[in-house]
Formats: sequence, C-alpha cells, structure tokens
Amino acid sequence: MLSTSATAGARTGGAPVRRLPAGAPPCPNVPAPATRPPQPPPAADPVARTVGGAALATAGLALPPAAPAPPAVTATSWVVADLDTGAVLGGCGPHEYGVPASVQKLLLAATMLPRLDPDREVTVTDEDLAIEPGSSAVGLVAGGRYRIETIWLGLLLKSGNEAANALARLGGGPDGTAGGIRAMNEEARRLGALQTHAVTPSGLDGPGQFTSAYDLALIARACFADPAFRRYAATRTAQVPAQPALRAKAFRISNDNLLLDHYPGAIGGKTGFTDLARHTYVGAAERGGRRLVVTLLGAEIPTQRGWQQGAALLDWGFGLPRDAAVGRLVRPGELDRAAASPTGAASALAGGAGLGGSGAATGAWPGTGPSVAVGAVLVAGGAVLLARRRRHAALAALPPGTASRAAPEDD
Repeated sequence: MLSTSATAGARTGGAPVRRLPAGAPPCPNVPAPATRPPQPPPAADPVARTVGGAALATAGLALPPAAPAPPAVTATSWVVADLDTGAVLGGCGPHEYGVPASVQKLLLAATMLPRLDPDREVTVTDEDLAIEPGSSAVGLVAGGRYRIETIWLGLLLKSGNEAANALARLGGGPDGTAGGIRAMNEEARRLGALQTHAVTPSGLDGPGQFTSAYDLALIARACFADPAFRRYAATRTAQVPAQPALRAKAFRISNDNLLLDHYPGAIGGKTGFTDLARHTYVGAAERGGRRLVVTLLGAEIPTQRGWQQGAALLDWGFGLPRDAAVGRLVRPGELDRAAASPTGAASALAGGAGLGGSGAATGAWPGTGPSVAVGAVLVAGGAVLLARRRRHAALAALPPGTASRAAPEDD
C-alpha cells in the first residue's frame, strides 16, 4: 500500500504526493536480466533530480493523491506528462539515469529541425553510412541525392542510423557530425534536460551517453511543438526515391511505431532498442482535447512491447483528472535564466509561470501556485546548474566514443 507524504519536500504546488513506503522496490517492474551489460551511471546530482518539482526526486513512484495504481509495466523508469500544460501527471524514477537507444533521435530532431531546410537536396556520404552492422537503417546509398525531408522520414519512420548521421553532419556546421552532437547537447541544456548527454546522434550506445524519463518528456514536448515533426511522426508510409545513377530503385518505408495503428488518437513517438538500453519508448496521443506523452526506459518485453506498455500508461494518464500533477516540465531556457538571475527566476516561478498551454505565459499550476520548494532549489542551485552546463559542454566537445553493438529496433 502506498503512503501519503505531507512533508514540504514531497509537495508539488502544495498538494501531497503519494510515495513508496520505506523498503519497497523502486518501481513495480520485472527485474532486468542478469546479462544486461553494466554501465555505471553518472554520480547523483541533487540539483538535476529536483528539476520540475521536489516530488520527482525519487527512485520510486510519484503519483497524485487518490490516483489509481498505474499499470505494472516492465520499464525501470517512466513519466506521463501533458504536452500542452507541461504538468507531470506521474512517474516512476523520473530522474533516474538510463540509456536512450534510438529515442535519442528525438533530441536530434529538436536540435536540427529548425536548422535544416526540408526542401534542400543533399548527398549522402560514406561517413553517414558508417553504422553498426545489423543496426537499424533506412537504405540510403552513398552518393545518393535526397531531399532533407526524405532523410527526416527515414529517421522517424525507420529509425535509420545513417539518416541520423547525415542530419547531424548537415546541421553541425564546419565541424560536421561532431558539431551536430555538440549542438544536441547544447539543446538538451537549453531545454532543461540536465541528465542528458549525447555521444552519438543515432542513440547507438557510447561511453557516457545517458538520459532520464523526465528529460525525454522535455525533449518530446519540444519536438511536438514543431509542426514539421508532428507531420513526420504521424506519417504511416513514405517513398524513398530511386537513384538511377547508382542503380538503386525506389522503395517504400512504413512507420515502426505501432501505437499509430493500434491506439486511438495516437499522434506519434519513437521506438528504441540496444543490448545496453533494452527497450525504450516515447509515445503521444490526443483524447478529449488533451495531449499526453509517455516516456519509458529500460523495459523488457516478455508479454508487452514498448508501445503497448506506453499505451497502458497513456490510458492511466487520460483517466486522471485534468488538474492532477506531481510536478511540471520546465520551459526552454528557464534554468539558464535561473542561473543568470536567481531573483528573477524565483519571481517568475512565484508568479505562476509553471504550467500553461497556448496561454503558457499566464498558465498556473493545477489548483495552486508553483512549489516553493522548486523555486528554492532553482535559486539556490543556480550557480551549480551553470557549473554543470560548463562541465557537460566540455564533455560534448570530446569526439564520439566507439559505439557498442546494437540490435535492430523491434518495438
């Protein structure tokens, strides 16, 4: 039985949050297999773990009062959030470190969609095709000429790793792919995803690559705010054009995200799998004028695939009252402002700049003002956050590590 904590540290917007009793397992999930390759996570960062609300700094469940028990999915961590208001409806280990696999392609999309003209025709290179044998690919050919829009479709429908390399290279400026990865890490920091660090543009495993379910929700929210992303993510099939000079025929690709075909109101998402990450998933749907996103990491699929576990969590989220929340998704640039001007950030938080849809600037927390604890953490931790960003920037400047072998995505 879950207990209710009334301590200030467990409050979000003045409402108590259900927490696991002492000694309970961190999440109601199936234990990861003993063969899972080890990758020690980064040292715990108490500031990063409280981004979005003090109640989210838990390895266990954080649920609204009186909320029904969520489905017992196998993911080691997950978050359900509202894409429009930014409310975090619930989660399990929201700020626990995990390995992204191909859901990292969403960070690539959030970074590069504003930079690249979709109508521009570009040439795919041998460098772009340097991916792990057996890993997911669209089927682009070296020397082939493709519109950038076609490459985006290859990335988001078929999780093409060569497409990810091409987009990172094209958007990376003079430094090519390395510049693209650096830009991805800069975008993660701008979004407030302090627990995210990219080493490869595709999500193929690399030393020091990590994320969290909360960070993925921030990244997904940025993606779904882009009309082009929404169109690509909802596309069922697309045509990759022939390359006559290279004797490559045209072919059709279909979307790997089965949520689109089997969940009413589905609007898109992303699948992922590597031996290290296990199954990862991000999915979003709309129901009754409400758009929710689910993110999950470290799942196994003994009975349900990643998208099915995501669908179960979305059903749970849609069943909650519209004012239910245990935290919020911070706004792009909010943590930068907190570091630069703690007083101003505290004032903005106290003024109710936490939640909101189209009227985001005047949005308020459900039922009350923002958590005082969150504002205090952001203010007191401003200098620490700035130091963390500088440290991550230095890491991002390093060349990509050697990718570990990854199995093709099958979610």
